[in-house]
This record gives sequence, structure tokens and C-alpha cells, in this order.
Amino acid sequence: MKNAIFLMNPGRFADVYGELEQAAFAKRLNIVGGPLNDTIQLANYAYAKDIEIVLGGWGIPRLDAAFFEICPAVRLVLYAAGAVNRFMTADVWARNISVCTANSANGVAVAEYTIAQVYMCLKRIYQYASRVRTGHNHNHDLPVAGGLGSTLGLVSLGAIGRLVIERLRISDLQIVAFDPFVSKLEAQALGVQLCSLEEVFAISDVVSCHAPWLPETEGLLTASHFGTMKKNASFINTARGAIVRESELIAVLQSRPDLFAILDVTWPEPPHADSPLYTLPNVLLTPHIAGTMGAECRRMSQLILAELDRYLAGEPLRHLVTREYARAYV
Repeated sequence: MKNAIFLMNPGRFADVYGELEQAAFAKRLNIVGGPLNDTIQLANYAYAKDIEIVLGGWGIPRLDAAFFEICPAVRLVLYAAGAVNRFMTADVWARNISVCTANSANGVAVAEYTIAQVYMCLKRIYQYASRVRTGHNHNHDLPVAGGLGSTLGLVSLGAIGRLVIERLRISDLQIVAFDPFVSKLEAQALGVQLCSLEEVFAISDVVSCHAPWLPETEGLLTASHFGTMKKNASFINTARGAIVRESELIAVLQSRPDLFAILDVTWPEPPHADSPLYTLPNVLLTPHIAGTMGAECRRMSQLILAELDRYLAGEPLRHLVTREYARAYV
């Protein structure tokens, strides 16, 4: 059996690797230790030089030259989480080590959060709830787009954007999207109409951002987009806060109280203590919770367990990290 170790934050270990998952990995591998999240601590173990497989998660140490001096035999890293930028280094590529991520499993929860918020926005639930709470106002006089024939705009058709589309196939929504890397033919197969970024904001009842954080996408969404949104439209961001020019979004929300923003991510995160985002009545802030939480986290260890089975059987891996993916905060 191949030697493996769990490397992640011990405090989150049981969330990601439940008892059933731990037992399944133990049947396939010689688990020699963990969970650990400290390279120095790892250096104290004699077995470190013989570890071939890393079973990772949130808090995994950086895989740099110092790490590989301690663990020179590592050939595969199975990361039961999403973004890999915090631990990936050039040393991983130099050693031709395979790294797999459970980003697609993490994306399921983000898609579910997004869809829930889309329908909440289309019914203007938050505005109605505020009126009931603060003024005992039970009138049904706010204009509501509803779920029949309304338009959802997606910024990016990456893994999460596609999960949203897949789960909305039986809905009555029209879906438009901006993604310069997707062809019209591919969009047609997804059942989506491609538009310019400006058009997505101008024609959608709800716009949801799923773009990766890259140098090219920093500050991508500006006042020129938010200011042209339809009356009573909503904006959802579960991607990364730096994609939005936050000061410009705030200015538009202050001048357009009909708009509503649901922000699970901000930049910085959390916002500064004096940020208007805390007090604007047309903003809902959540503390970066769209991704997997609680028992949902086990989707990620189950995904990498299936990936491990493919590795042990000599089959192609389905969730390999590419250099392009490693650049992005997705």
C-alpha cells in the first residue's frame, strides 16, 4: 500500500473527512499520520520521506522547496477543497507532481446558494421582510419580477456558472451570460445566450458573478455596469470581492435604492469597520459562506476518494489542476 498523510487544519478535519471517508481512505492507503498543517511539525516524523500521496484540505502547508526536502517522494496531492493558489508553488510543477482539486464539489454548494438567492431576489424577499420587521407593513405593493420569464445574467461560464445553469434547466428563467472564452455554439448547447458584459447588466433582473480573480478581472465590474441595471434589479457576488470596484458599487447603491446587492465576498474581506456596506439598506452581506459548510464538506473528500481510485487503477484523473487554474482564485 502507498504511504499517505492528511495535511490540513486539524480543526476542520472532521468536517471534510468524516468517519466513513477516513475508513475508506485507510482501506486503500497506509495512512502514516495527520492531520497536520505545519511543515516544521512534519519534519519531526521519520516516515515523511516515504510519503507518496498527500490528502489535503483547508490549511495545507505550502508545497515549496522546504516541504519537498522533507517529503521528497510525494507524487500526488489530493486537495479536498477548492482554490489551490495558497499552497501551490513552482516546485510542484518542477517535480511533475499531480494535484487534484475538489473545486467542482465545492462549487455545488456555491451554485445552491446562488440559486436560492436568485429566487429570493426575484420575489424581493429581503425588501418585504424589512418592511414587515420595521413597519409591520404587510402590503403586497412592491413590484416583483418573479420566476416566470425573468432574466438571469451570469458573469462567467466556468464550473460554478455551469452548475447554476444545470440546476436551473427546469426553471422558467431566461439565462444570458458574458464569457469571452465560450463560443456561441458552446453557449447554445448550454441553453444560454451570450451577450456583452454591458448587455448582461442592462437586460437582467438578477446578475450573478462567478468570474475567477485574475489580474485581468480585477476591477472588472464598475459603476458603468451597475448604473445601467434594470429598475429593481439585483446583483449577487459569490466569486471574489476584488472583481468589483467596490467604491463604485457603493455609490450606485446609494443613488439607486431600487437596486439590491447580495455580497458573500468583498475586498477587503471583511470590509473595513466604517464601510457603508454594513449600513446600506439595499445590501445583504454574508461572511463568505456560499461554499461548502457542515456535512456538505464531505462531498469534497468523496470526490478525491474517487480520484484516488482512478490513480490506483492507472486511469486518467478527472480533476487535475492546470497552470491556468492555479493562477485563479476560483
